[in-house]
Amino acid sequence: MLYVCPTPIGNLEDITLRVLRVLKTVDLILAEDTRRTGQLLHHFQISQPVESLHEYNEKEKTAGILEKLQQGQNIALVSDAGTPGISDPGGFLIRAVIEAGLPLEVLPGANAALLGFLQSGLLSHHFVFFGFLPSRRGERRKELEKLKGLPFPIIFYEAPHRLPDMLSDLLAILGDRQASISRELTKKFEETRRGMLSELLDYFAENKPRGEFVVTVAGAEHVEREIDEDDILRVLQNLTAAGLSRKSAVAQVSEEYRLPKNAVYRLALKLKPED
Repeated sequence: MLYVCPTPIGNLEDITLRVLRVLKTVDLILAEDTRRTGQLLHHFQISQPVESLHEYNEKEKTAGILEKLQQGQNIALVSDAGTPGISDPGGFLIRAVIEAGLPLEVLPGANAALLGFLQSGLLSHHFVFFGFLPSRRGERRKELEKLKGLPFPIIFYEAPHRLPDMLSDLLAILGDRQASISRELTKKFEETRRGMLSELLDYFAENKPRGEFVVTVAGAEHVEREIDEDDILRVLQNLTAAGLSRKSAVAQVSEEYRLPKNAVYRLALKLKPED
């Protein structure tokens, strides 16, 4: 069995009794950083063998791990903090175990994204977890362009040295929205700041970011518009009269009023050529 074991993101009391039992009884523990996991294991007096499994060796070590599982060994997978495979190494191994038809058990535990989301107060039945945006500005802005129309809160992770640039791009691409920034969750200096993106950007321009951050941003606001067929035809007529092709006018109306493109096109066919 491969056990996917979440570990505390700060406060050691957040480890579950079930994770402790598994870590004490498996044949091998796979750790993102053996030194950091060693501190956790020492605290709970766990002495099982530990090997490294991180983003740079995960693919090359997976075959050997599958062989150990096929031989009947029980193995625990942990990351430095939180749940393996969620913005942490482990996803490749988990997929390989499933594809090989080997047993897998994912244990519940600490997760910074959910804590930051609840701390934000931007609560919704739906939300999007993105994790880390690309470090390069151009790539980061391309990803934000894809996200800016989503009506749900979006949850990001960010490192302290990139936080100001990230907030600047959020403001530029998404517009000035309500947001929340939590740092050092469950730790001694845990803090959450809420406000508009512009306010948070100003704050961290004057206060050096420290710690690991969860950033939650409100979803896009969409104003519902009541529009009937006559209104659509009138808008189409105005657009084509302004020089747009029928195809371009249909695309613009479909996007603006969030209507199926084929339905708008059928209405456009009613326009006379001189219109």
